[in-house]
Amino acid sequence: MGFPEFVIVIASIMALNPLAMDMMLPALPNIGAAFKIPVENHLQLVLSTFLIGFGAGQFVMGPLSDRFGRRPVLLGGMAVYAVASVLAVAAPSFETLLLARALQGLGTSATRVIATSIVRDCYVGRRMASVMSLAMMVFIAVPVVAPSFGQAVLLVTAWRGIFVVLTLYGLLALAWCVLRLPETLPESERRSLAPADVLSAFRQTVTHRQTIGYATAAGGVMGALFAYVFCAQQIFTGIYRLGHYFPLAFAAVAAGVAIAGFLNARLVGRLGMRVISHGALMLYTVVAGVMLLTESLGMLPLSLFMLLSALMMFSFGMMVANFTALAMEPQGHIAGTASSLYGSITTLIGIVVGMAIGQSFDGTLLPFSIGFFLSTLAALAIVLVVEKGRLFRPHHRPI
Repeated sequence: MGFPEFVIVIASIMALNPLAMDMMLPALPNIGAAFKIPVENHLQLVLSTFLIGFGAGQFVMGPLSDRFGRRPVLLGGMAVYAVASVLAVAAPSFETLLLARALQGLGTSATRVIATSIVRDCYVGRRMASVMSLAMMVFIAVPVVAPSFGQAVLLVTAWRGIFVVLTLYGLLALAWCVLRLPETLPESERRSLAPADVLSAFRQTVTHRQTIGYATAAGGVMGALFAYVFCAQQIFTGIYRLGHYFPLAFAAVAAGVAIAGFLNARLVGRLGMRVISHGALMLYTVVAGVMLLTESLGMLPLSLFMLLSALMMFSFGMMVANFTALAMEPQGHIAGTASSLYGSITTLIGIVVGMAIGQSFDGTLLPFSIGFFLSTLAALAIVLVVEKGRLFRPHHRPI
């Protein structure tokens, strides 16, 4: 497989997750009406249960891929995703839909873990960060168009049609991987699934200062992003009264993260992972502070909120690939297990933080602004501890 196709395949399988997550946003009111959900905040469970399955599944996908290889675990996860999508199409109750969403998340946990592991199998250092950034550019561009795509589906069919589209995409991606994606983990480098060996790999991951530090910091900034996604439909349609224009506003904001992915791929080889991600974390903190201040003063109109949200997305996009690369770099010998544990830690921290903020939504932006600011401060404090108070240090000489 050539390099361009490799990047596209990795991005395509990683895109299963955000596509399944964000296509749902315009359909939440329709789902609430179909199942007669009385509390609007409860509709956030359609998103959060997906992420719970995604976060929990990552605990096992890495060790399984280190033992049996990347390919069988990836294909199995994608098959689970396809079956879960069919279940969602036919869901007779809200509880069944939530079960299907959790299974979808479980299936996409394989795509995320295995994609990261495959990249780590093939590349190291800044080259790894560059490949991850190129894949992430597509991965994080998906949220830009996913809500609009979901809205377009709703124009011609009911909300269940969204799950039909997700099923077809999942089957197409599965077929591509069956035909073209090779195994990247040699037999000689596969690890035992003996409990002692798995626990040893987990211990190596969670006790490495750089890995666990950047994982928890990524969880903090991801929590703010999850909260934004959970509340986005309520914010844009409830507070700012955008109605059917919500997907366009969401897309305009989410474009910031796609731009960041492109810039990071171009700059990381020259500037290094730490310089870029630390600068982005500082910007994230400033944006959170300005949003909290303006909301507290009652001076947060739609235009300013969208600008701050776009800057939030941009700075997150400049952090996410570099935080992942920094966390994974010391773990080449246990890439699958480390990627699995890293993904679980970041996702589950993000879910806890995001749900806490999202469920506190009260019709104003104050709970979100407070949660955004506090979680960002926590992430900054963790990075300062990891780096012993010295930010922006070059990591490698330019290549």
